[in-house]
Parts: sequence; C-alpha cells; structure tokens
Amino acid sequence: MGARRFEVKSLVAVAAMCVALSACAMGEEFTRGQKITQDQLEQVPVGSSKEQALLALGTPTTTGLAGGEALYYISQTAGRNFAFQKTAVRDRRILVVYLDDNSRVREVAEYGLKDGKVFDYLSRKTRTSGQDLAFLSQVLAGLANPSL
Repeated sequence: MGARRFEVKSLVAVAAMCVALSACAMGEEFTRGQKITQDQLEQVPVGSSKEQALLALGTPTTTGLAGGEALYYISQTAGRNFAFQKTAVRDRRILVVYLDDNSRVREVAEYGLKDGKVFDYLSRKTRTSGQDLAFLSQVLAGLANPSL
C-alpha cells in the first residue's frame, strides 16, 4: 500500500513539474510602436494628401525633413523563449512616408536591416544614399538597445 502511494505522489509531482516547465518554455513576443498593415499602406498611394496618410496610418512616431517633410513610423518586435529570460530585439522597422513641397505623398518606404545594411522592404533595394540615411542607420543599428 505504501509503495502504491509513493508511485501516485511521484506521478503527480512529475505532472506538476511538466506543467510548470511548459509554462516557462512558452515563447513571448512583444511589439512596440505601430505595425502598419498592408491594408493601411494601400490607403496611402503616391499623390495622396498628408491628411489622408495621417488618417490611414495614425500619428507618426516622429517627423523630419528629408528633401521635404517625412513621417516616420517606427516599430520593434522583441521576444524571449522562456518566461524568465531577458527579452531580445528580433526586428525593427521604419516606415517612412516622404512628402513633397505640396504635402503630397511622393514615396513610401519600409526600412529594416538586411546583412547589416539599410534595406527597403517595399522596393527590395539596399539604401545607399539620401539625407535621412544617417537617421535610419542610427535607429536600425540600435538593435542592441531594446528601448525605442
């Protein structure tokens, strides 16, 4: 009778440990900033007004002047595989809506890092020049710093 009770307690303990470990092993993912969807991007074609861009995409993270006004939407995805693990940045993207002198959309680009270089995921080209390249590089290279 005593050996049977020991087996039941052992099985319960093992089951409880398995449940606890599976809870710790669940990966978590966190998104900061604005993740712009394809539907939102389609509402901001070249030639649309600044107001239309703001209505479709929301308030930008920051603005700047890059051969005209630019609206920057910065997002970052961080995650961890285990509950008590420190989070690590997995991806950082910058969507930029470039406006001309008449406050009309002249270009939309989504930048990230690919092979250590600033890459435009919409045009599929590596960014090599431009007034805002230094800003983009600084924000994207900040992957070691998990805060935005």
